[in-house]
Amino acid sequence: MSLLKKYKWTWLLLAILILLAGYLLFTSLNKPKLPVIGPVESFSMENVDGRTITLADTQGQVRLFYFFFSNCPDVCPLTTFRLSQVQDILKEKGLFGKDASFVSVTFDPERDTLENMKAFGDKFKVDYSGWYFLRGDQQQTMDLAINSFKTLITKDQSGNFVHADLIGLVDRDGNLRDIYRPEATAEEIAKGVANLAKE
Repeated sequence: MSLLKKYKWTWLLLAILILLAGYLLFTSLNKPKLPVIGPVESFSMENVDGRTITLADTQGQVRLFYFFFSNCPDVCPLTTFRLSQVQDILKEKGLFGKDASFVSVTFDPERDTLENMKAFGDKFKVDYSGWYFLRGDQQQTMDLAINSFKTLITKDQSGNFVHADLIGLVDRDGNLRDIYRPEATAEEIAKGVANLAKE
C-alpha cells in the first residue's frame, strides 16, 4: 500500500491547513486601509512643560487627538482614563512614544493653566514623554476641533461647555483616518493605532 493511500486523511488535513494558512495570510496582507477623512490643520500651542508644539513637531507618529477641559464633570475624566489604558497597552507593544503619541488639547485655556493640566494628567498616570497636553487660543482650538476632527464645542453664557466626546486617529502624515466614539474600548483603540503604525 502506498504512503499516499495509507495516510490519505493526514495528507488531506495537511492540504486543508495549508490552504487555510494561505487564505489567512492573503486576507491579512490585503486588509482595506482606513480612508483619509481629511488633513489636520496646522496649529501652534503651549505644552504642559512650557514648550511650543506645532503639528509638525508631532509628525512621523500615529497620534490620538482628544479635546477636553479639566473642569469637565463627566466625560473628559472617563475618556482620559480610557486613553491612559491605551497608553499602557501601547507601552506593552513598544509603540508608545516611538511610533505613537497622544495629543490632549484644552478648549478652556483660561482655567487650564499648565499647572492645572499637569495635575489633571497626573491623576491618570500620564507618561509625558509621549503624551502632549496643549493649550492655545480658545477660538482657534474650537476651530481646529470642528474643522479637522468634526468635534463640536460650544460655550454658553455661563461659561459651561458642551462638546462631542470623540478621539481622532491621525496617521504619520497628519491625516485624520478614524474617529472613535465613547463606546470604543481601549483595546479597540490600541489595535487601530497599532494597525495604522504598520502602514
